[in-house]
Amino acid sequence: MLDKRRRGIYILPNLFTTAALFAGFYAIVQAMNDRFEYAAVAIFVAMVLDGLDGRIARLTNTQSEFGAEYDSLSDMVSFGAAPALVMYEWALQDLGKLGWIAAFIYCAGAALRLARFNTNIDVVDKRFFQGLPSPAAAALIAGMVWVGLDNGFAGPELQWYACGLTIFAGVSMVSNVLFWSGKDINLRKSVPFIVLIALVLAFALISSYPPGILFALFLAYAASGYVFALVRWRRRRQNRLEATTTSTTQAVETATPAAPEQGDSSDPGSKS
Repeated sequence: MLDKRRRGIYILPNLFTTAALFAGFYAIVQAMNDRFEYAAVAIFVAMVLDGLDGRIARLTNTQSEFGAEYDSLSDMVSFGAAPALVMYEWALQDLGKLGWIAAFIYCAGAALRLARFNTNIDVVDKRFFQGLPSPAAAALIAGMVWVGLDNGFAGPELQWYACGLTIFAGVSMVSNVLFWSGKDINLRKSVPFIVLIALVLAFALISSYPPGILFALFLAYAASGYVFALVRWRRRRQNRLEATTTSTTQAVETATPAAPEQGDSSDPGSKS
């Protein structure tokens, strides 16, 4: 008999998923009406709601197959279609074919990223995401739009930067680079008081200049996967070089015959 918990539809987590879906749809509507700042903020709101629905489902033991599928479809709208459309409407239109191709690369990358995540859900290390998570990719897009508007830039003035960032985000989502997931954090476990102080300071820092701080944080997160991948690659390369050097040294020592000791009876010069 199938587990009823797996077949059921639970209101609480799916309510947050629906709210995230609404925020993504709202971002699309605002972008179509040239209200790009509202659109960017709506994508960040969708991120917060998307981060809550899964954790609430786990904390309340209301996980279900329906919830997982619904969350994935909501993510495609909020973090796939919405950011691509917002960036295209804001900065990429004047690039012609290149503009909509860049937006499509991002949108397709989000779809492939979500499909791979769903099929690998029981395979990969829970501590890491394979490829840049779609919410983080959406934050890069929304963050750039928000920062640009806040500093008085029109989209076409930053179109080449926007194009490069959009393609980078789309390709990163389908890459094999590992990004820290944060799923190893246990919210039920007690933490030192200093952690609470750090959280308060983090909120204060973000509130001082939300567009720039959020964009910088997610840009650093997107770069961190590649930095750690480079570090791991160099470490593996160093280990292979050391292993090769050790094997070569051992082979040379094995192939080199030992020198005869002085006074050995087998030495002809030692006979009288």
